[in-house]
Amino acid sequence: MASSSSVRSWRTAFLTLRDETSSGAPAGTSTDELVHNLIFANSHSLISAASDLPPYEVTSDVLFLLELVANVNASACRRGEDITQTLTLTSHLVHSIFNLVSFEFNSSSFTVILDSFQSMVAFFFGQGVPRAVISPNATKFKPVMECLETIRRVTSVYQGKFSPLESIQLIKFLLHILECFHPEFVYLYNSNANNSRSTAETGKRFPGFTCLWDVHTIAFTMLADAFSSAGSFFPFDIWHSTIEVLRKVMDVFASKSVLVEGSILSRFYLSLLHCLHLVLTDPKGSLSDHVSGFVAALKLFFVYGLNIRPQVTSPSVGNNMPDLVSHSLTMEESKKEDKTPYRPPHLRKKDLNIKWPKAQDSRISTDHETSTVDFTSSDSDYSDSDGSLKGPDCAQSSKVRVAAIVCLQDLCQADPKSFTTQWTILLPTNDVLRPRKFEATLMSCLLFDPYLKARMASASTLVAMMDGPSSVFLQVAEYKESFKYGSFMALSSSLGQILMQLHSGIVYLIQRETHDRLLTSLFKILMLLISCTPYSRMPGELLPRVITSLRLRVEEGFPLKNDQTGLLAAAISCLTAALSTSPSLPQVKEMFLEEISTGSVDTEMKPGVLSTLFQCSERLTSPTVCFEALQALRAVSHNYPNIMLAFWKHVSTIVFRIVKASTAEVPTKTWKGNVGSVGFIGEKVITAAIKVLDECLRAISGFKGTEDLLDDKLLDTPFTSDCIRTKKISSAPLYEQGSPEDTREEAKASHSGSEQWSETIEKHMPLILQHTSAMVRTATVTCFAGITSSVFISLAKEAQDFIISSVINAALHDEVPSVRSAACRAIGVISCFPKISHSAEILGKFIHAVEINTSNPLVSVRITASWALANICDSLRHCIDDFPLKPSPDKNVNSQMVESLTECALHLTKDGDKIKSNAVRALGNLARFVKYKSSSCVHGSLGCVANSSHPACLGDSLWLERMVQAFLSCVTTGNVKVQWNVCHALSNLFLNETLNLQHMDWIQAAAALAVPSSVRDYGNSFSDVIQGLEHILENLGSEPNSAPSSFKYRVALEKQLTSTMLHALSLASSSDHHPLKDFLVKKASFLEEWFKVLCSSLVETACQPESENNFGNQKKEMISKAMRSLIKVYEGRNQHSIAKKFEMLDNNIW
Repeated sequence: MASSSSVRSWRTAFLTLRDETSSGAPAGTSTDELVHNLIFANSHSLISAASDLPPYEVTSDVLFLLELVANVNASACRRGEDITQTLTLTSHLVHSIFNLVSFEFNSSSFTVILDSFQSMVAFFFGQGVPRAVISPNATKFKPVMECLETIRRVTSVYQGKFSPLESIQLIKFLLHILECFHPEFVYLYNSNANNSRSTAETGKRFPGFTCLWDVHTIAFTMLADAFSSAGSFFPFDIWHSTIEVLRKVMDVFASKSVLVEGSILSRFYLSLLHCLHLVLTDPKGSLSDHVSGFVAALKLFFVYGLNIRPQVTSPSVGNNMPDLVSHSLTMEESKKEDKTPYRPPHLRKKDLNIKWPKAQDSRISTDHETSTVDFTSSDSDYSDSDGSLKGPDCAQSSKVRVAAIVCLQDLCQADPKSFTTQWTILLPTNDVLRPRKFEATLMSCLLFDPYLKARMASASTLVAMMDGPSSVFLQVAEYKESFKYGSFMALSSSLGQILMQLHSGIVYLIQRETHDRLLTSLFKILMLLISCTPYSRMPGELLPRVITSLRLRVEEGFPLKNDQTGLLAAAISCLTAALSTSPSLPQVKEMFLEEISTGSVDTEMKPGVLSTLFQCSERLTSPTVCFEALQALRAVSHNYPNIMLAFWKHVSTIVFRIVKASTAEVPTKTWKGNVGSVGFIGEKVITAAIKVLDECLRAISGFKGTEDLLDDKLLDTPFTSDCIRTKKISSAPLYEQGSPEDTREEAKASHSGSEQWSETIEKHMPLILQHTSAMVRTATVTCFAGITSSVFISLAKEAQDFIISSVINAALHDEVPSVRSAACRAIGVISCFPKISHSAEILGKFIHAVEINTSNPLVSVRITASWALANICDSLRHCIDDFPLKPSPDKNVNSQMVESLTECALHLTKDGDKIKSNAVRALGNLARFVKYKSSSCVHGSLGCVANSSHPACLGDSLWLERMVQAFLSCVTTGNVKVQWNVCHALSNLFLNETLNLQHMDWIQAAAALAVPSSVRDYGNSFSDVIQGLEHILENLGSEPNSAPSSFKYRVALEKQLTSTMLHALSLASSSDHHPLKDFLVKKASFLEEWFKVLCSSLVETACQPESENNFGNQKKEMISKAMRSLIKVYEGRNQHSIAKKFEMLDNNIW
């Protein structure tokens, strides 16, 4: 009965309100008064009736009320009336009803609610009241709070049903509220920060302030929910507006350089930071203008909630840089200390009355409890030593620190380039092991924060910082020992100091940390840190200390049984990275030499890096550890090859033991099938062992790459001689240059390499060459690509035949492409040996094997096959004259070999750029020595002087024309490397003494890269040559081809073109071709600028040593000769002003 009465009163009130407002309010009664008399006067009964009414009816009536009040609000604002009570009662009524009734939601109704609530907020905190004086009035905050809670209930009930448009409307509403509240927020925060009063205390005096924090907390929470559900659909303007609001709030924190703390504030900070996190993870635009502001504010959170904590004990360090090896306790001493048994968090509640003995070890994460504190609120997110610091406020503040650090990581990933400018703010430049309350950094969080998740977040952020463009900008880092604290420091010096502190802190933690997940992150940080650090610009002892510290950690092991193997593998992987740094450091080499002198590897009495790696590589029961140790040994062989002769016995024994176990004691099928233990790792371990053997053989043999047979004429041109550089071949060990001692060691190594190769062929190869694993066979065949000519010659005939037959059989008969590719590479290396190149029989077999693989469907095989083909052609070029002139019937064997090579290379010029460049190189080598039998070789005009019985004679008159057409096609379609090889190929073609090229029509297209000695030698194409060269030089810098593989050849190409252009211009005055001279007048401006650049380059040459300065004088002579020729041309065309400019340039170079 009571419910029906309430329902009747509801319907009567709203029907009356509708009738009165639609027909006009009675005289003397305003709409505001009607609402008060009919609705608010009976609010309690209406609220109780709402649950008994149909939802659609409640929804309709409430929406009508909101629209009516919104109109009243608009009229009151125009007249300047105060309707605070009406708006307050409206928000309370709607809030109470929606707590009882499920709202009938649709797009239009949601818009009505947002518009109505937004007008209320505008009245309370916008144009409705003056803002000159801001007071903590709770009556303003409560209605807004109820509006937000109503919207939050609607969004939670209809979660997932909002369209992107409705979500955007909600975002705009929330941003409007935050903008309106911003003056109050600034006033409140500044008053708390200035008075150093806690939020709880302020809330008791001014309840409105507590409501204000709650308003902001709900608003940012709802913003976060909206971005979480539909953030990907938001346009740029919404994202940007949100960033601006977040930035304003964060700037308030940064302006005070202090954070107000308290439980209420912790909830607010968490909502704010979570919202920032979601907005940053999906950036719609640039953050470069905001990075510094956000970082300044987020850094304040590093010590949030820690001010009342006991001071964390810091390690004892001196004023100098902390020793990375010796601290308050050495690794050996720490083993002897008493240790307390570990109690996992879920068992600590049972041990409340047990008092464990206090450990003496000073590790960061100790495994003991220090008091009988109630651990019922224990959270596994804390470190093992967090017990005495836990509590509700502590947990909240700890989560705030984590949220802030995560936002820093988001910033770094969203705009890594801008974030690099914040390194000096977020990372320490001194005393990393001393916790400082007012100078907190990411490293201090990682080292001293008692909350494990905060330390994990710090580690993840450091990984993000070093995993981006930092690897590039850190190369300018340079450590300088002496600097005055507080004075200006160059960026390079600051980065050097930061890198030193990072090394100290990370290595210190690795030595002492016990938590497995954090240790994994620390090893990842150290791996990236090693790869980013320019050790050649850092203290020489830094890298040896890192290596020694890692060796000690590997020797100590890890007590965590769940991931002991993984952590040990990670530690060795870091050791591999340290040993792989380039350039190799003499200090590390000295460390190895000391190990050799003390005999630590043989005696194992005094552990060393190599002895530790050898021991780990023998742990076949732990394939992951064994694999990582082998990787480290390979890095030592590659970076420090001169020491490997002393360790050959150990390498040979370990490799033999591994391959023997895989073929005899443990069948290969078992290794493949046992997933999780030996399985796939077994195959990887065998392959890694063979690669160690390969690298060690290369180091001992003195392998430095393919033995190129260079043409001495390349060194005669001044402009090309200064671009000839020592090639860094990745497969060759890194030998040090210039030291007489090293030279003697290399000579000794080359002499002794035959013994090691003989042992390998006899002992290891029979076990692995026919292995069932393709990966193992590939690594085995690759070993043959590392042998040197001197070692090969010193081997017995049986060993030489074994190597040749092995690579040929692999190239022809193995079904796996990777094995065939490795065999082709080995053929390409061995074919350059003088003994091989003079054997037509062996070369014939090599050519057959290579030709077969040039037709392989896989590009990777065709690349190595084409490379081998070019090397074989290069060998033929140097030895073809020594081939015997065989009588009939075999007199055509060698010429057929040349024809076969030519046909194969021509076919490959139609392949991809990597293959095309090798094919052009092969054709260029052939073009140097091919000879023709007929006097009408090309177009009936080519005179030949070849002996028809010479091995290099070609009977087909179309060979040369096809070569040239291939060159023309490649120079227009290939990348810079292809063009560079075409340049050399045409140079070889013009050096062919049996060809007379001055009347050939096809020279017009290729003359830009040719250098005949006179105008007559160019025939009718001299003008085309000059114009082609000028066009290439003018447009070379604007080439759209930006493939990285082309960059390293561009400089060499420019040098060659410069030399050719100067030579051609020096002949221009001898030509009587008037159109050419007109062209030179037309291009006078470009030629003047081009010569200015050349002349300016001569200034650098003048400062070089005398031996290099000789080339500088030759350059001057070539430039001067070309300019004097142009002066004659311009004077002959009555262009005296232009000629005067070139005369001045000519006079200035001497």
